[in-house]
Amino acid sequence: MTLNDCITQAARQLDAAGLAFGHGTTNAFDEAVWLVLWRLGLPLDTDLSSDNFGKKMALAQSEIDQIATLISERISTRKPAAYLTHEAWLQGLSFYVDERVIVPRSLIAEVLMSENLDYWLSDTTERVLDLCTGNGSLAIIAAVVYPDVKVQAADICPKALEVARINIDRHGLHDRISLRQCDGIPKTGSHYDLILCNPPYVNAQSMAKLPPEFCAEPPIALNGNQAGGTDGMDFIRQLLRDAPAQMTQDALLVLEIGNERSHFEAAFPTLEVVWLETSAGEDQVLLLTRNKLLGLDGPNP
Repeated sequence: MTLNDCITQAARQLDAAGLAFGHGTTNAFDEAVWLVLWRLGLPLDTDLSSDNFGKKMALAQSEIDQIATLISERISTRKPAAYLTHEAWLQGLSFYVDERVIVPRSLIAEVLMSENLDYWLSDTTERVLDLCTGNGSLAIIAAVVYPDVKVQAADICPKALEVARINIDRHGLHDRISLRQCDGIPKTGSHYDLILCNPPYVNAQSMAKLPPEFCAEPPIALNGNQAGGTDGMDFIRQLLRDAPAQMTQDALLVLEIGNERSHFEAAFPTLEVVWLETSAGEDQVLLLTRNKLLGLDGPNP
């Protein structure tokens, strides 16, 4: 069996199993490529069409068996592939992941890498907060994009911060990124020039319909109804109340809300926001200035 044959067979198996994707890939073929190349120790950017590489590379029976075991595990456990490989990629950077954190996929990473925030940021931007940091990927990307800033990465979950520490050390950024455990925005007297937040925002109805791959992730990182609401905005309500006091005068808050724009606008009908362009559209990530937050009326219950 050649490499391409193996990938094609794996893709058919993944597709027939009715799996859910969205943790680094969007379809069975791309996931098969990822898993097969990873299992073989080949770079994930291997050009399978170059000089018929994939058509000519014959696999040993032991390699075929190892791939079959991995594909079977993906199907039987319904775990995201990143939990099986302990690696996820975001904007070209590699991150360690396991079941202590959700698989990194925030669209805020696109916003950072595209430099779309530069128009809004001042030359005095020095302190960045990555709230709900999870595995630390956004904090790391921010530190890479803005080499002069200091980043605080905060999360309520100590286990998530353990994973974030692995990634910060892996990328050699321990001198520029600090970790803090806290419930909500840190209230330490520090003032931030830029706050990044990919919070729990999934509404109750959507939480009840999540496929097994998403249910395998820590619910505290997804469920936006943990204070008794149903619209997914519980964490965000508190964040928008608390944020201004921890922001510098010209500070920005960049917030991801995924597919919850209707719930966000219902909760904050008078709030003026800027919607940022991403590969998923212009209704997934928003930008708020401190001045707009100061003028916010009480959110709808």
